Amino acid sequence: MPGKVILGLTETITIKGKSGKEIELTARIDTGATSSSIGKHLAEELELGPVIRTKVVKSASGVKQRPIVKATIIIKGKEIEEEVTIADRSHMTYRVLIGQNILKKGNFLIDPNL
Repeated sequence: MPGKVILGLTETITIKGKSGKEIELTARIDTGATSSSIGKHLAEELELGPVIRTKVVKSASGVKQRPIVKATIIIKGKEIEEEVTIADRSHMTYRVLIGQNILKKGNFLIDPNL
């Protein structure tokens, strides 16, 4: 499909912080997640903020109120600025979860075989 970029279930991404700091890491791609999420410690390290608002999020760990900040994420050469929730992801394999809000904005398709 023209104009579409194909992603796998995990992708190497770069997140830009406020002070110009950039961190490259592997993120989980989750088409079932409405919004994207960044681990609390990573958000602190990148000095993301200010908190725009909060949002009630339903996840496997239950229903929680989470802060929302703007983040700049680079995936496959596309730079996307979008709102992300901040969550405690310390017990999870991936510090970043890329959800539908970024997938739609970046015009991405997902191939689970990659």
